Amino acid sequence: MFRFEDPIYLYALVLIPVLALIRWWMVIRQRKQLRRFGDIELVRQLMPDVSRFRPLVKFCLLLTALALLIVMLARPQMGTKITHEKRTGIETIIALDISNSMLAEDVAPSRLDRAKMMVENLVDHFTNDKIGLIVFAGDAFVQLPITSDFVSAKMFLSSIEPSMIETQGTDIAAAVNMATHSFTQEEGVGKAIIVITDGEDHEGGALEAAQEAKEKGMRVYVLGIGSTKGAPIPIPGTGDYMKDNTGETVMSALNEEMCKQVAEAGGGAYIHVENNSHAQEQLNTELDKLAKKEISSTIYSDYDEQFQAVGILVLLLLIAEICLLEIKNPHLKKLHLFGRKKVVTILLLLVALSVQAQSDRDYIRYGNKQYRAGKYADAEVNYRKAMEKNARNPQAYYNLGNALLAQKKDSAAIEQYQAAAKIETNARRKAWTYHNIGVICQGHQMYGEAIEAYKEALRNNPYDDETRYNLEVCKHQQKKQQQNQQNQQQQNKDQKDNKDKNKDQDKKDQDKKDEQKQDKQQQQQQKPQMSKENAEQLLNAAMQEEKNTQERIKKAQQKKQSRRLQKNW
Repeated sequence: MFRFEDPIYLYALVLIPVLALIRWWMVIRQRKQLRRFGDIELVRQLMPDVSRFRPLVKFCLLLTALALLIVMLARPQMGTKITHEKRTGIETIIALDISNSMLAEDVAPSRLDRAKMMVENLVDHFTNDKIGLIVFAGDAFVQLPITSDFVSAKMFLSSIEPSMIETQGTDIAAAVNMATHSFTQEEGVGKAIIVITDGEDHEGGALEAAQEAKEKGMRVYVLGIGSTKGAPIPIPGTGDYMKDNTGETVMSALNEEMCKQVAEAGGGAYIHVENNSHAQEQLNTELDKLAKKEISSTIYSDYDEQFQAVGILVLLLLIAEICLLEIKNPHLKKLHLFGRKKVVTILLLLVALSVQAQSDRDYIRYGNKQYRAGKYADAEVNYRKAMEKNARNPQAYYNLGNALLAQKKDSAAIEQYQAAAKIETNARRKAWTYHNIGVICQGHQMYGEAIEAYKEALRNNPYDDETRYNLEVCKHQQKKQQQNQQNQQQQNKDQKDNKDKNKDQDKKDQDKKDEQKQDKQQQQQQKPQMSKENAEQLLNAAMQEEKNTQERIKKAQQKKQSRRLQKNW
């Protein structure tokens, strides 16, 4: 299979007819000028060494060389592994939710990135199966028709973003319906629809679509991405979050109930993706239950660059154009036929040497160019091709880790770095590998893992000052982190103790109030009371006193009274 990697450069071929017209106009003008000198035949007899066709041949050589240069810029490629295989497997359509809610970061690094990592794991697991890829939001479309070309699947996956679909929302029904009509017409083969979403269905009809797919012999599996607690949706490039009409921040949460209902209606299973490996194992167990059938596949697994051959042809055309003079060369007549055969043989050998198969180093070289150009996804594909050519090349693993790290796929990058460290024999390069692992762990505040990685890097390269500095920084940050944790624990403990003390004090105050209230009630109940005997004694004493008083008054009235007369003489 032949293709161009950058076909946009082919538009430059429009220059070829333009230049041909200019050349034709110049030839006509030249002939008109010659007629001014006299008869054309007479003029030609006066110039016997001038060739009529050599200038045209030189122009055609230059024009052909220019056309081949343009073709070389378009990077022609040829599928080198064209195989018609019969495989025993299933057909799987992956429907990936790329709505704005998938940008939420309640799972690291985001729901969409975690979903992409999950799809990569699925593609790596598929060996004898066919896969297709559908992306959906408020609408759905086929990103990759069902195929066995797993390399192309990863290439398409890297370019998926929510901006691909203008109509936002989440229409699970549209994705399931499109997946239902995207399978091949082969019968007897297991067909699975894997929906990766956060379950926020805004359009409805998902249960009916899943039920219809089940009736047609397909199974619908739902992988739930996100947290049920919810998280805000970031706006890319702004650092802000999406808000509704009232100015409140929009919170997006995983709707597990909806996901379970869709999976149940589709005869499949629901899997919550918390750990990719665990979710992968569960899904593999479910997919292994499907019927498998021998299916034929036409595979173009690798595409080799063919620009080398085109470049050789361009070089040969330019050499021929330089060697070809506009006048007749008498020395060319002395060239024997045997000498010409030698030249032709040498040229054919050069062309044959230029069209050689690419090695893993070639793929690494192409990947490095794309990496330097900022095309990290394309670089990842080339590094993976290099790994397929040579699974024991540590440079391919290391560079793949760099490409994944540039795409913020930190966990996948660590896996590749670890694989590179296992097979790397050069101590300095192994130190670089562990250094990068330490940098990733340090960025995620996993200081314990970072310290171990930096120590391993220093064991392989004790003179790396940058690694030693990072190690000390991590130790300091780890102590600070532990101190903060201890302070937080102590603070929580103090708060708990204070709370208990306050409870005890409140209880004591309440007990004291209860005691005072009880004493008051007792005092009120225990007022002093006079006994009956004391009252009678007091009453008798008062009566006796009254009686004595009356007797004294009576005796005083009975006495004779005397008068003294004072005479005023």
